[in-house]
Amino acid sequence: MVTIPTVTLNDGTTFPQLGFGTYKLTGDDGIAAIGSAIENGYRLLDSAVNYGNEQEVGEAVRRSGIRDELIVTTKVPGREHGYEETIHSAHASLDRLGLDRIDLYLIHWPNPSVDRYVETFRAMIDLREKGLVGSVGVSNFTEAMLTRLIDETGVTPAVNQVEMHPYFPQQALRAFHASHGIRTESWSPLARRSELLSEQVIADVASAHGVTPTQAVLRWHTQLGSTPIPKSATPERQVENADIFGFTLTDDEVRAISGLERGRLWGGDPDTHEEM
Repeated sequence: MVTIPTVTLNDGTTFPQLGFGTYKLTGDDGIAAIGSAIENGYRLLDSAVNYGNEQEVGEAVRRSGIRDELIVTTKVPGREHGYEETIHSAHASLDRLGLDRIDLYLIHWPNPSVDRYVETFRAMIDLREKGLVGSVGVSNFTEAMLTRLIDETGVTPAVNQVEMHPYFPQQALRAFHASHGIRTESWSPLARRSELLSEQVIADVASAHGVTPTQAVLRWHTQLGSTPIPKSATPERQVENADIFGFTLTDDEVRAISGLERGRLWGGDPDTHEEM
């Protein structure tokens, strides 16, 4: 089992520097894969209403026997934005998870044309005050959206989970996060369905440290202060993905990997892309 180091969120929560993505992990195979990840040392599990696998995540957590060591994440979908809608959504997620607490609760997408993410966040804060939610955060939010949330609610999100990989390093947003004590979390950290892992600069860095290209990229994330959430159903790959804390990239290597920047993988601009 790999031991994953932690950081402390702005609300005092101890938070792993690497987590486990569960997108598309469903059914018995999904439960087995999530259970394997827990056995292999992962303590942060990322789910969402729209992934359709909260029941599987909850079952894997119960079978693990270490509920209190785990941070279970789920997300409010766009169709359930609004104060009362979010309260209902949270209770429905808790029922599907079969748990008494959502450890990290995120707004999945801001959906600015709907313009209900502030009241959604207020509901999440109230759920936290009632003990039904641990940390509250967001996903796919811009600097302007984060500023508005902070100004209008007085609460700074603990986490902003965003698209981040060497093709899209999010330098400006990460700097904003750092200045406000918001933890960056990276979805699609390996730039899925792209040629990222075949890039020569990544191959060179990996070779210099005797690691795989995947490990080099995930280490790049952690050294930039972000928590990546890679997904794998294969136990051996789960171990490989988590075994990235025994080496350190040089500043030049981090800059070289960041130099691959070219933009988002697809049209996921939070100002225009919306999901229900």
